[in-house]
Amino acid sequence: YTSFCGSYVKSSVTQIERRFDIPSSLIGVIDGSFEIGNLLVIAFVSYFGAKFHRPRLIAVGCLIMAVGSFLMALPHFFQGPYKYETSVSHSKNVNSTESILPCMTNHSMAAADETIDLKTQTDCEKTAGSYMWFYVLVGNLLRGIGETPIMPLGVSYVDDFSREENTPFYLACIHTVGILGPMFGYMLGSFLAKIYVDIGSVDLDTLTITYKDSRWVGAWWLGFIVTGAVVLLSSIPFWFLPKSLPKQGQEQSESKNTQLATVQEQENFLPEENQEHEEKEKPVTFQELAKDFIPSLRRLFNNSIYSMMILTYLVAVNGFIGLITFKPKYMEQIYGHSASKSIFLIGILNLPAVALGIITGGFVLKRFKLGVVGAARVSIASSFGSLCLLCIQIFVRCENAEVAGLTVSYQGVPQVSYNQQTLLSQCNMGCSCSTKHWDPVCSYNGLTYTSPCLAGCQTSTGTGKEMVFHNCTCVGEMMTPGMNMSVELGQCPRKGDCDYMFKIYMTLSVVGSFISACGGTPGYIVLLRSIQQDLKSLALGMQTLIVRTLGGIPPPIYFGALIDRTCLKWGTKLCGGRGACRIYDSDSFRYKLQDTNLEVFYSPSKHTRP
Repeated sequence: YTSFCGSYVKSSVTQIERRFDIPSSLIGVIDGSFEIGNLLVIAFVSYFGAKFHRPRLIAVGCLIMAVGSFLMALPHFFQGPYKYETSVSHSKNVNSTESILPCMTNHSMAAADETIDLKTQTDCEKTAGSYMWFYVLVGNLLRGIGETPIMPLGVSYVDDFSREENTPFYLACIHTVGILGPMFGYMLGSFLAKIYVDIGSVDLDTLTITYKDSRWVGAWWLGFIVTGAVVLLSSIPFWFLPKSLPKQGQEQSESKNTQLATVQEQENFLPEENQEHEEKEKPVTFQELAKDFIPSLRRLFNNSIYSMMILTYLVAVNGFIGLITFKPKYMEQIYGHSASKSIFLIGILNLPAVALGIITGGFVLKRFKLGVVGAARVSIASSFGSLCLLCIQIFVRCENAEVAGLTVSYQGVPQVSYNQQTLLSQCNMGCSCSTKHWDPVCSYNGLTYTSPCLAGCQTSTGTGKEMVFHNCTCVGEMMTPGMNMSVELGQCPRKGDCDYMFKIYMTLSVVGSFISACGGTPGYIVLLRSIQQDLKSLALGMQTLIVRTLGGIPPPIYFGALIDRTCLKWGTKLCGGRGACRIYDSDSFRYKLQDTNLEVFYSPSKHTRP
């Protein structure tokens, strides 16, 4: 259930970015606040929590997560209705289709379009451009705090009371069930991305955009209410679990031989000082526990195998977090699919492949009775295989979306431009057009224009999504006389073999997810078998602390900052400031995201080579 909530946050990143009109780098900060919450308490919860009632600590964590989820949905109820930008932001009713005017002849209106009055400034501060995203950040921070005890205490609880030979299978089951949560989380995100953010309070017939538009915002807030309620209900069973359980199979004599064999193998990886320490009497008071904390950390990090595994996890998670955070946006911008479809495909294809890979890795260990060395070999092989597939994905691409003045000239010649002045051309010089706004229209020649005004349109017919603009002078530059010179609302679909390339990309992505996940359980077994019994909870907690601090917080921020640098057209807030990005240079986007991920991914492969 916690993974269900966490995956929904990932799936709603694009919707939150558009709703609050913030850049990808700031979205990275909000996403990283979950890891910051972990950082605040993970070390103490992992160490002291192992000495107390672990199931009840997990239940308390679930309650805190539920509160955080409800807090993340709170800004929706304080904000006014969402007002997406149109080609004439000076209109009082921005969502009115009648306010979308074609080529204007009154230059005073263009001047007014660039002027922001006090009332508009106030409206801006109350809506999308406000700082109410801070509630989302704090809510995600609480989610991170609440999630802290679940994995380190839960995994150690299972490992302490199960047979050693069954531990890999149980861990694989835990991780597999944990993947089902993200699958449903992404499916929920996909469903809500198609529902308008202000559903029930606006007339949907008056909207001029669809869920495929880059200005569309889905009902992101509703998902946080659902996930909060689910996590709250999931906390109930943990209140009734006992503090400890009898060791599985303890009454069977044959289990003793297996246990001795496992312990003997584990002792080969433990320093002698650690083995002797296991025979010492455990501290019984809180003061003694606190006094023993620093020495325990020293003993833990003196274990070279544990330190190397932490380094490997750290570098691998950097690439994974950066990629999974912006993967829906990547699919949307590179291959032209809607955010809803991108999220759905990740949930229905990639995540089941990960679940199958995790359970396969655990099954291989159990079926062939592989020890620590065998588990390490499986982990290395899976890393190398997924690395090869990741290299191939870089070359699977689609051409840039054809947008006049941004990716092609008004004559259709390919030329990428980050200069907004290229949106002006001889064909629309007679119009007093603003270059700030994004209100795309599609011509019958397959070329997208950033607004009806910049397309040089003179008249319009219809209302709402059915509005059509006619006599567009810029369209005539690429067409023979007498042909259709009209445009429709919305961006043109991609041309060429983009659908075919997308199928190849998804195939490589799914297979790569499966192969990479096959090494998850073996790697975890190597980590567990490299540490002694009394430090197991602390070791898992420190792993979570380090990996999430250095591998979970920075990647969304620096990946987001790199992505922002590829933006071709920024949206405009009501107050005139820069909003969320509407369209990216797909080639630059692809290189920055995939190359950075490949460089990060390659590092753990080097560290894990024998």
